[in-house]
Amino acid sequence: MPRALPLTLFDLDHTLLDGDSDVLWCDFLIQRGELDRATFEPRNRQMEREYRAGAVSPSEFTEFYVSTLAGRTRAQWEPLRREFLEDVIAPRIGNASHALVERHRSAGELVVLTTATNRFITELTAAHLGLPHLIATECETADDGRFTGRIAGTLNMREGKVTRLQQWLAAQRIDLRDCDTTFYSDSINDMALLQAVRRPVAVNPDLRLAAEAAERGWTVLHLRDLAC
Repeated sequence: MPRALPLTLFDLDHTLLDGDSDVLWCDFLIQRGELDRATFEPRNRQMEREYRAGAVSPSEFTEFYVSTLAGRTRAQWEPLRREFLEDVIAPRIGNASHALVERHRSAGELVVLTTATNRFITELTAAHLGLPHLIATECETADDGRFTGRIAGTLNMREGKVTRLQQWLAAQRIDLRDCDTTFYSDSINDMALLQAVRRPVAVNPDLRLAAEAAERGWTVLHLRDLAC
């Protein structure tokens, strides 16, 4: 029998990253005066609470954050995106996260970052982590290259993470059933993908995922407790 392809998937927010990229991006833009505080700050906090509780719909959550990009092109956002990575994101990714990614990458595994956060915000994070493949929510752009503030295609959240992974693997001519797959995630929102893989790992799990992991006998990893 041919050896199964070792495939390792990483969630980003509250898994490898201490925080939520979308929430941090919104805070960053508010602090920089790019977004109206009175409008966006309460909504940002509401979205964060409802996401953690698994109570917000994928479309409502992702569309709110993609809407922050509306009206500008990638080139116009680029200086702020790079500042966001350097000042906000990179300091929140600890040595333990880098070491975990490197352990799987240096073993020759196919390593993928899969996140509900949109591609534009997370592309630089994936590169910073040394992850060559990214599956993320996609942003619609107009003919003039400006972000419309709307989502394109299937959202990479909840059941959509399974769909998007299968689509991505199919483009590589790989079947998920032929993979020896590990998935690291913190969130009950990722239950569909955690159940679809051979080795689910609950990382810094929220209360609902911690309970599921205990009941199912899944590995639990408290990444920030590891020695650097």
